[in-house]
Amino acid sequence: MPRIALGIEYDGSIFAGWQSQAHAHGIQAAIEAAVAHVADHPADVVAAGRTDAGVHAAMQVVHFDTHATRTERSWVLGTNSKLPKQVSVLWARDVPDDFHARYSARSRSYNYFILNRGVRPALGAQQITWVREPLDHERMHAAAQQLAGEHDFSSFRAAECQSRTAIRRLQFIEVRRFNETLMIAVRANAFLHHMVRNIAGVLIAVGDGDRPVEWVAEVLEARDRRLGGVTAPPNGLYLSGVEYDSALQLPSHATQILGMACPVNANQV
Repeated sequence: MPRIALGIEYDGSIFAGWQSQAHAHGIQAAIEAAVAHVADHPADVVAAGRTDAGVHAAMQVVHFDTHATRTERSWVLGTNSKLPKQVSVLWARDVPDDFHARYSARSRSYNYFILNRGVRPALGAQQITWVREPLDHERMHAAAQQLAGEHDFSSFRAAECQSRTAIRRLQFIEVRRFNETLMIAVRANAFLHHMVRNIAGVLIAVGDGDRPVEWVAEVLEARDRRLGGVTAPPNGLYLSGVEYDSALQLPSHATQILGMACPVNANQV
């Protein structure tokens, strides 16, 4: 049965996360219902990553199997016609039968956005995290480099994380400022539950002067979540890219988030 991959963006503010749930509104259920309408049969949609409640995606990738024959344009337009306005299919591609949105991924990228000013936002408050205290992005960037490489990230995983190992390879991390907005960009082979939000929480504590730059290495080495500080809110977190074998020719990264360039790939910075 042919396999189709879709690139999707969504505003996660009104959803209980990616995964379908019996008593909550999940993005997966919305996508499956829209795809089923176009395919004229039920569809099981598999995602590259399961985002939490309130977390957004600028480039989520999913796959599903279908015996329906449709053009790539028809998959995009037809599916979008049945989706809520908070979800949009960006592209569709025919992929090999052994392609898997999750297991075929070579890396994933996330961006975390912080509005750093004294006054709370009235516009887009659910799409960005607000921090009132002044943040030193250069201190945050310096601290973040201590996380690069392959480590045991137990101090940065949620208590309910079900991964069999906390070993992850953080390929790239940086902190940049765009006027009042700070961007934390990370790329890794895979992420633990709440890993990016916990990293953001630690870096914010460094940026506002509450903790020294060296504290990040201490947290990492402790392998103890209790020492890792607060989990940053979901508002500012975006899944911004999923990278696959280049032979597949799938778009791998979002080009813009919040109207700004999104340099999540180390080759772009």
